[in-house]
Amino acid sequence: MFLINGTWQHTLAANDRAIQFGDGCFTTARVIGGQIQLFDAHLQRLAQACDRLGIAFPDATVLGEEMRSIAKTQQLAVLKVIISRGAGGRGYSAAGCDSPTRMLSVAPYPAFYTQWREQGVTLTQSPVQLGRNPLLAGIKHLNRLEQVLIRRHLEQTDAQEALVLDSEGWLTECCAANLFWRKGQRVYTPKLDQAGVNGLMRQHILSQLNHSAWQVEEVRALLSDLETADEVFICNALMPIVPVNQAMHTRYASRDLYHYLAPLCEPN
Repeated sequence: MFLINGTWQHTLAANDRAIQFGDGCFTTARVIGGQIQLFDAHLQRLAQACDRLGIAFPDATVLGEEMRSIAKTQQLAVLKVIISRGAGGRGYSAAGCDSPTRMLSVAPYPAFYTQWREQGVTLTQSPVQLGRNPLLAGIKHLNRLEQVLIRRHLEQTDAQEALVLDSEGWLTECCAANLFWRKGQRVYTPKLDQAGVNGLMRQHILSQLNHSAWQVEEVRALLSDLETADEVFICNALMPIVPVNQAMHTRYASRDLYHYLAPLCEPN
């Protein structure tokens, strides 16, 4: 069941622009003990994405109450919130679409994340590249066909996640996670002004590192830059942070930065 515009149902209008054009945005939040982790950040992400797409943002008070109402019954779960431009419009035109659709759902928390955190993961290179588009870069819009194709290829390998480049060959992100690596005291993460999703955990980690002894920088990097890294990890709002044992043919033994950040990425 989905909570669609305040009503529990299985049905979404066939002319909703989420179906017709992927015209909307979404966020996925971790729920622990009935509490939504990074709650304010998730609401802000949705509002910023709607602003970028020119979608009227739903009443934040109503949306927030719906999110909390669903979350309070869950001990450990994933809450997903989708905002679409709504139903109607002829062709690509959004004329007359003044009532956005809000859709909320809850799912079990992926058990494998715990195993990933304890054991680490392996990354492979995806043959699927991300198209560069500064108008959409950073936001979590509903057009996820690139990620669908990345995941399809990934599932044919033994790796847990994929290293994804953009169409000009720059290292960008993973299929469903952001990427960091460390060389000595310097920490790097790809710039996301042309492609990729600026994840909430990525933002949180950058904030933590900016107030630490580590020196962090957003960079344009090649896949080969990971070969000289001392440490690599990936993150998203659900994981929230996972160490990398191996990326392609390079292995990593250090988890110094991971051990520093891991407790800072968990609820107090």
